[in-house]
Amino acid sequence: MRLDKFLKVSRLIKRRTVANSVSETGRVFVNGSPAKPAKQLKEGDIIEIEYSNFTKKVKIIKVPEGNVSIQEASTLYELLEE
Repeated sequence: MRLDKFLKVSRLIKRRTVANSVSETGRVFVNGSPAKPAKQLKEGDIIEIEYSNFTKKVKIIKVPEGNVSIQEASTLYELLEE
């Protein structure tokens, strides 16, 4: 699954267009490297997102096939740092 789609589906970022622009500006890192929106993710990858006033670091537990419910969204990742 693409990085921008995963950020939206997991609800780490609310809209895909916002996830796309945040990735383009270099504020999202996958396994320590800056990542573009089209970066393909796999289970075990570590995503670090730099918000305006804090950084969130998560580990991907499950990559879904499509959209998921709000209740299931938080089970896709494990919060490592906030």
